[in-house]
This record gives sequence, C-alpha cells and structure tokens, in this order.
Amino acid sequence: MSNTTKTASTRLLSVDVFRGITIASMILVNNPGSWSSIYTPLGHAQWNGLTPTDLVFPFFVFIMGVSMFLSYKKFNFKLSTQTFTKLLNRSILLFLIGLTLGWFGVFCHGINVLRGEYLSIFDKIWLSASNLENLRILGVLQRLALISFFGSLTLLIFKPKRLLWLIGLILLFYWILMAATGSYAENESSLVYIIDRAAFGVMHLYTDHLPNGTKVVFDPEGLLSTLPCIAHVLLGVWAGKLISESKDNGVRIQKLFIFGTIILFTGFLLNYGFPINKKIWSSSFVLATCGFASLLLGLIIYIIDIKGHKRWSVYFESFSVNPMFIYLVAGILSVLLRNIGFINLGEWISLQGYFYSQWSSPIFGNYLGSLLFAISFVTLNWFIGLILYKKKIFIKL
Repeated sequence: MSNTTKTASTRLLSVDVFRGITIASMILVNNPGSWSSIYTPLGHAQWNGLTPTDLVFPFFVFIMGVSMFLSYKKFNFKLSTQTFTKLLNRSILLFLIGLTLGWFGVFCHGINVLRGEYLSIFDKIWLSASNLENLRILGVLQRLALISFFGSLTLLIFKPKRLLWLIGLILLFYWILMAATGSYAENESSLVYIIDRAAFGVMHLYTDHLPNGTKVVFDPEGLLSTLPCIAHVLLGVWAGKLISESKDNGVRIQKLFIFGTIILFTGFLLNYGFPINKKIWSSSFVLATCGFASLLLGLIIYIIDIKGHKRWSVYFESFSVNPMFIYLVAGILSVLLRNIGFINLGEWISLQGYFYSQWSSPIFGNYLGSLLFAISFVTLNWFIGLILYKKKIFIKL
C-alpha cells in the first residue's frame, strides 16, 4: 500500500498536534518580555489586515469545531436532555473560569498598587478582591464558552449536511448588518461597541491602545462579533465532516486542500467589500483564517499520518491533551510574573521585568530578548503539560 493510501487510526494524531500548536502559539504571543519590543509578525494588526499572530486564536476556534464534529459523531448528533445539560454546564464553567482569571489579574494588580500604602494586609486583600468596577466581563475563555455552546447546539439541531447554508447566511447577515450601520471603524458609533456598552458598561470592556497613545474602549471579544465566530467554529465542524467521510488520508488531504483554497480565496475577495479584521471578526476574516487553517491541517496530516514523521509532535501533544487547563495555568503564571516582584536599586520591579531587563535583554537585545523570554515562558508551561501527559492525567474544563 502506498503512502498516500495509508488509513488513519480512530483518533487522528494530527488533530491533537494542530490543537497543541495553537495553544503553544497563544501562550507565546501573549507573553513577550516587553510589549514595546516585539517583532512585527508577533503583534496583531492595528485594525484591518492580518498578521501571523492574528491566525492563532482563529486556528484554535477552527480545530475546536473539528473536534466538536468528531466528538458528537459518536452520538449520531442526537440532542438529548443529558447532552444539553452537560453542554450548558461545561459552557457556564468555562465562562466563569475566564471571568475568574480576569478577576485574579485585577486582584493581583490591586495588591501591587497598594503595596506602599499604610494598610493592614487584610485591608489590602479586601480592597483588591472587592474591586470589580474595572473587571472585564468578556475575554478569550468566555468567547470559547459561548461559541462552544451555540456552535454545538446548532450542530445538534440542524445536522451537519445543512451547515454550509447556515454558515453562509450568518456571514452574509453580519456583513449586511455591519455595512448598514457603518460599523467598520473602532469608535463609539460602531454597533459592536454600542451593544457591548449597553450590555456591560464601558468600565467592563477591553481598553485598546492606538500607536499614538490614545486609549479606545473596544472589546475584540464582544457580543456581536461572537455571531460570526459561531460560523467560524461551524466551518471547523465542516472540516471535521470532510475528515470523517473517508478513512484514506490522501482523500482527506485533497478535500481539506480544496475546501481551504476555496474559502481562503473567497475571504480575500470579500476583503474588498468587508475588510479582513480580527477585532470585529469580519466575515472575510472568518473565511480567510479558516482557509489557512484547513490548508495547515491538511499539511500536518500529510507529515504525521501519511509520512509518519511523529517524533517532533510530542512537544505539542503535551499542550493538546489538556489545552484549556494549560492555557489557564499560563494565564495565572503570567499574572503572577507581572505583579510579584521586589525592590531593585531603589525601585520596585516585577519578576517578569527583572528577568527581561537584567538577563534576556542585556544579552540578546530588546527584541530577541523579548522573544526568548516568551519562548522560556512557553517552555515552563510545556513542562507542566509534559508531566500531565506522561502521567496520563487529563483535566477537562
């Protein structure tokens, strides 16, 4: 039997590796040594456009959809009371975990700000813990909770064969809605901002910083932009359908390449009418990033499941078996590194600031030092994931 006709096992290793790559990449781009010293590909597009970093989160959403299809296929896509309850509980838990992670950041920052005040430790803890006026309600984990719930519900209600029509309707409706309301810009007239402000209030939204230093309140994980993100995860579901239709990996790759090329080309064409934009999760952004993701998944299947080159994949498997838990641990460690520190030469400095300014930056320079700090941080989390992987401990969130 030739390489191109090798059949895959029940569980494709390539899907796990793809997921692990996205988790490792999310941790990498979120934790530079200094935000003022990052290479251009490791930063987000300021507004319209696409950088490699802008692909990371969409890739995770896409592979979530793939896994969603493979998981529900075992139950023949039947919506039962038990399935709905389990899905609802998991989504609520994930949303609350995301909210708690945001609170933990506010809490640690509050303790840090109050360190020089003449207050008891109990007063500092209480004041920091009860300071909820600036707590951001939405975020990455919260968005994943919402699209997991509504994406799964859509799959179980409409069944896979009707999904492409529904995806097209969602993306077309979102485009018309944004165009009709003139909501392409990052300002207070955008419908994305108006809905978020009405739902949560200005103080509970993300504050963006423009290159000129101007602060703009605009949440990239807003409520309205969650709608096209549901279509995004459903495109991942469709890719999962393409994978499961055949046990021949060569056929799987062909289908993924054709699918990916079509929607990628469509996304770039749509860019002329509805610009590719991550912060409003534009319809063109959905199609283009899902197109790239489909092509990459096909390539990984070719490397791992056809050519059999698997030794390198262990690194990413360590992230993949407990993806949400590792992401959560990375978030906690990141908050601690930014808010725990000591007095150095008469000034307070965080652990992150110390390692960057005293070690990586002086030796390797600002930009390379910032990148190496991020890589070191990813490696730290990899060790945690590797221990769980070796001990076969799977923590489901």
